[in-house]
Amino acid sequence: MRTHDMKPVLDPALFDAAAVSEETARFNAELEATLADLPATHEVPVEVTRKAREEGRGIFPIRGPLPGSDWTELPNGNRVRISPAPQPRGIFLHIHGGGWTLGSPEHFDLPNQAIAAGTGLTVVSVKYRLAPEHVWPAQLDDCLAAFDWVRGQWPDLPVVIGGESAGGHLSAALLVALRDAGRMARVSGAVFNYGCFDMRMTASMALWGPRKLVLSTPTVAWFIDNVMPEVAVRSDPVASPLLAGLSGMPPALFQVGTSDPLLDDTLQLSARWAGAGIDTALAVYPGGVHAFDAFDIDIARAFRARQIEFINGCV
Repeated sequence: MRTHDMKPVLDPALFDAAAVSEETARFNAELEATLADLPATHEVPVEVTRKAREEGRGIFPIRGPLPGSDWTELPNGNRVRISPAPQPRGIFLHIHGGGWTLGSPEHFDLPNQAIAAGTGLTVVSVKYRLAPEHVWPAQLDDCLAAFDWVRGQWPDLPVVIGGESAGGHLSAALLVALRDAGRMARVSGAVFNYGCFDMRMTASMALWGPRKLVLSTPTVAWFIDNVMPEVAVRSDPVASPLLAGLSGMPPALFQVGTSDPLLDDTLQLSARWAGAGIDTALAVYPGGVHAFDAFDIDIARAFRARQIEFINGCV
């Protein structure tokens, strides 16, 4: 395993408005104008939003389902979606975002196939149970079951664990649970893309307010209430990985945009990761909104390339 070049050293210039490219600023303005005419996610019944996403309606580009990725049934009745590499040299265990309430692995076929092609790792994406029908720790239990299945299928291959948004949170929670159980063997890296790592809300998230730029404070509060209705649970170190001890963790890449309400989550957990003496890479994208990597803009292309570069360095 080699040391990664990207280090968690923050340049204040990244947070200056002058650092935001014309393309990114234009994209953000157009996105915010579009969202202004739409109800916020927390104002729409869950089943309506899910149906819209399944039909390819909404603000995000359609990225699946695509040929080349297929479902596999697990012994416990759960499913994973596999985007294979022909002769895999490792496994990327992907955990999707969607506020623990929305989304499915097939919506990520395009980026997952790109990871498989760019790294030679087979991507296994977890279909975990969604809130509010299923509350914590059902989502973590499903991720643990998928990890166990991966280890049984490919016992000798290294595993990189990662995801975006709620999937970043579940990736970190899974790693804390595995570390606590002494089960980190062959886990060689982690990718945390704009995750939520403190279910009590960090300052940037709590102070964001009602401004709709993909996320807002009321929307995230609704997501958290869906998955963890018991407030006391949110202070548990597995539920909020920012509160956990981090010894024994693998090298990690953290990525986030400066216009993401979850900015503090990434900055704080990456600092704690590095503070635990772990190889830590941090990439901050000026003007990047939440989930900006789903769109065809320069900072998204840089984001995706950096992720593949990092994963390649883990195996």
